[in-house]
Amino acid sequence: MRPRERELAERLEAGLLNFDREKRPLPGIRDAGNREVFVEQLLESIHRVKFVEVLRARELSNRRADPNDELFDPLRAAILSQRKGDVEEAFWLVFLFAHFGRHARAGWRYAREVYGRLGEGPLWDWVSTSADPAAFRAWLHAHADELKREGVPRGFGNHRKYESLDAYSPNGTGAVVESYITWVNPPRTHQLVMEHAYREADGKPRSAFDDLYKSMRAVARFGRTARFDYLAMVGKLGLAPIEPGSTYMQGSTGPVKGARLLFGGHESTADLDAWLVELDSQLRVGMQVLEDALCNWQKSPGQFQPFRG
Repeated sequence: MRPRERELAERLEAGLLNFDREKRPLPGIRDAGNREVFVEQLLESIHRVKFVEVLRARELSNRRADPNDELFDPLRAAILSQRKGDVEEAFWLVFLFAHFGRHARAGWRYAREVYGRLGEGPLWDWVSTSADPAAFRAWLHAHADELKREGVPRGFGNHRKYESLDAYSPNGTGAVVESYITWVNPPRTHQLVMEHAYREADGKPRSAFDDLYKSMRAVARFGRTARFDYLAMVGKLGLAPIEPGSTYMQGSTGPVKGARLLFGGHESTADLDAWLVELDSQLRVGMQVLEDALCNWQKSPGQFQPFRG
């Protein structure tokens, strides 16, 4: 562990102990081993969140934005689109990032092959998809077997592992994409959606995030985790001045288990959210870091297990 990281770990541990002593009991971290693992998960989550800042400052190969290239990555492609001034495409790529996720073995294959039309035509970019979602669904239906072909790894990311490529079912990718387009409501742009939310929230980033989070209930299969991931990434990329003001526990599984383990009870998700806001005022790591760390910590509270996928 680097000196700066060790210093941060010591600050986090001291903050947890102080909170436990003076603000609210944290029985889940009174065991030294559990506390050490939770601090490690906090550090790991901080690295993941800050990695986006690192990416934004890096030189990125244009291959990252080419869906016909194995190096394609929707997040890096979003950054490249943003740099070129194509903000609408950047938002769309963040949506693809959130919807398909990164599979542990297949990587970004679903996002890459759908976005790139399997290398057989112009991209399913924001302009073409939003202009004709019916054509997108027809293409998805016609190419379902090829997208799901045997012999190569396939699948959605860990947060989206129960999703479907189906073009016409109410819960498949076709419905997700069309409902997302309806949510944006062209010719209204993503930028206008964000600006309206920010203005209605009186310029408060957390209130704007909350309003957008609630409005995204209109997007099929975008439950608590997908909405949180999408909007948090929009904020981290600087596409809109928004940030989560809570961990949005309602509807979650892993984070709720982690929070209940930490606080030692079966409190309501509303209480857990409020208590975690209190805790963050002590730790100062941000709600996304807390949410992520709790989710991963509860899987193995006594032995550190790095997040994979």
